[in-house]
Amino acid sequence: MRQQLRDDQWKRIEGLLPGKVGDPGRSGADNRKFVEAVLWIARTGSPWRDLPLEFGSWNSTYQRFARWSRAGVWH
Repeated sequence: MRQQLRDDQWKRIEGLLPGKVGDPGRSGADNRKFVEAVLWIARTGSPWRDLPLEFGSWNSTYQRFARWSRAGVWH
């Protein structure tokens, strides 16, 4: 999988995302892969259903995106 984020860019945002050790609720398992999936959608303009399988289930990815949006993570 070609990554959109360099390691230094990821390190800058990693600590700002939900799912860190000590955060309540779900873990941040595969946060980077998830953010890469969102960036792929934004870059290509493709619908969620066209998300490549290397990012995981399009529906699970979309549901997580929607949860993070409702929580204000992207703002």
